[in-house]
Amino acid sequence: MTIVPENMLNNLFENLVTTFVKDHLESIMRAEIQYFMENEQVGVRNSRNGYYKRDLHTKYGHLEDLEVPRDRKGYYQTHVFEPYQRRDGWLEEAVIQMYKSGMGTRDVARFIESMFGSHYSAATVSNITATVLEDIQNWQSRPLAKRYAVIYLDGLYVKLRRGTVSGEVIYFAMGIDEEGHRQILGFYVGGQESSNGWREVLKDLYNRGAQEVLLGVFDGLPGLDAAFKEMYPKADVQHCVVHKVRATFPKIRVEHKTDVIEALKTVYTAPDEEVARAAFDTVKAKWSKLYPKEIASWEEQLSTLLTFYKYPVEIHKAIYTSNPIERMNKEIRKRLKPMNSLTNMDAAEKIVYLEATAYNERFADRVVPGFGMDTVKKELSKLFDERYSMAEPQAAE
Repeated sequence: MTIVPENMLNNLFENLVTTFVKDHLESIMRAEIQYFMENEQVGVRNSRNGYYKRDLHTKYGHLEDLEVPRDRKGYYQTHVFEPYQRRDGWLEEAVIQMYKSGMGTRDVARFIESMFGSHYSAATVSNITATVLEDIQNWQSRPLAKRYAVIYLDGLYVKLRRGTVSGEVIYFAMGIDEEGHRQILGFYVGGQESSNGWREVLKDLYNRGAQEVLLGVFDGLPGLDAAFKEMYPKADVQHCVVHKVRATFPKIRVEHKTDVIEALKTVYTAPDEEVARAAFDTVKAKWSKLYPKEIASWEEQLSTLLTFYKYPVEIHKAIYTSNPIERMNKEIRKRLKPMNSLTNMDAAEKIVYLEATAYNERFADRVVPGFGMDTVKKELSKLFDERYSMAEPQAAE
């Protein structure tokens, strides 16, 4: 019995597939031009004019000498592919997905050449991913809902090369709408994190339609409270409790760490604000002599650390911390890590945009725990009405 080598079998199979695809595409185009000729406008004298040959690279293989029908007037155009198109789009999509996963342009080019024999330079890969830039512009300017129960704000530092490599911030805004859906509202790349930078972010959110907000959740960056209240004076501010605990932890002696952190936990896990403030008084009485600066810092921010008690208990865990946006930042940082430093702002925007849109698609139909309950929706709706229904719209300057 003759044994056929595996590589010969593979080649035979590939040839059968490409022949099959080629035959069917040609059949579709013959049917297309027949329908086209039968339905041309009355009075137009036209006729078929044979075929021309062209190549097409598909995910099923490279099709050579594909016979494309034509008419004498040149009016017919197949819908199988676009004029002058040489690929069916799958390879370009693969390039974008590889780039999204953190591969650099040179790595993508080498991979494609090794796998498919198609030579893609790093510049070509960059040009392909550049098609995303127009999508970014449209996405960044898309209208937002009018009402958001919560807006989370957080920054992520990345290394950008502008002559030299240095860390620059990506500002992120995430919102939970009236239906309890969480999504990334926008991101903004460049510069050092500052209250002025956040002011521009908030102005953009407002101008795109997010004009009624109940609660802003973020860490204690100096000036961020004021920037937020300038744009949303009727909204509450919630400083992230988890950030505050993390900032306190390194300043406590090793022998006291467990006791102090457990004592602080009694403050933000209390059943209501009154009990929480009483719990803080107990913490203050016990630990303020040993850690006066740390306890004073908690006392100074206590009102904004306990804001979440104004809202339904079912959503407390979702709003006393900025963990949701931090988890998203962690995913994006993981994608950016293999790249060490990004060549420019466009490169950063392309990767972050692809991750942000994937995140929004993943969570599009999910409701944040607690926010889907009828009682919670009614209470939040009441808060919106009390704060905004009788008020004149505020204008972003």
